[in-house]
Amino acid sequence: METLLEQIDRAHLPQHVAIIMDGNGRWAKERGEDRLFGHFHGVQSVRDIVEASAEIGIRYLTLYAFSTENWDRPQAEVAGLMELLVNTVRREVDQLKKNGIRLHVIGDFSMLPPSARQELSEALDLTAENDQLHLILALSYSGRWDLTQAFQQLAQKVQTGAVRADSIDADTISDHLSTRDFPDPELMIRTSGEHRISNFLLYQLAYAELYFTETLWPDFRRQHLFEALLDYQQRERRFGKTSEQLTT
Repeated sequence: METLLEQIDRAHLPQHVAIIMDGNGRWAKERGEDRLFGHFHGVQSVRDIVEASAEIGIRYLTLYAFSTENWDRPQAEVAGLMELLVNTVRREVDQLKKNGIRLHVIGDFSMLPPSARQELSEALDLTAENDQLHLILALSYSGRWDLTQAFQQLAQKVQTGAVRADSIDADTISDHLSTRDFPDPELMIRTSGEHRISNFLLYQLAYAELYFTETLWPDFRRQHLFEALLDYQQRERRFGKTSEQLTT
């Protein structure tokens, strides 16, 4: 019997997979622990999915790690998350460099505490020459924030005459988003059974296939990723066309 990995057609993988890592709090609550316990165990899932993505040949992996709305969570949880972020990046950066994985960060970098900004900046520099997998962390990120900052940039350029208002099109907007250097995701995965995109890559997910799983993030492993990839490969991506048009 073929394994899940053997069933995947590597010639038709999504180039870019985005994941909303949801369910850490519920996972911890089920075990009588606080939410940070769930976030701590979610790090192993991150490690496994990053390694599996690099091994199978996915080029871009975006993880929704911390939204702009998450700043409104209890102060103790936010502080714990920032400490976990710093410690995890510090611990994992050598392995990322060794495995050819380049780290990127999208979001409002200025909102992060100085220790997190310093650790992330060092990791970005250390992995800058890698090209096997681009790991994109969405930190202090939201789709509305991304669109707002893009429109602010464009408004300033229109005001100075650098851009004509009537020349702005979809490509112009894409070129001013924080994801301008990456292709749009073809597959978006959300764990924990919730069926919404929660202000994540609102513009970029326009034509992404959406995959929802009941699995909580700390339990999500490579076999769950492979299941999502197999589901993706069974779908027909028409981009507004008919099935008949695609076959001809």
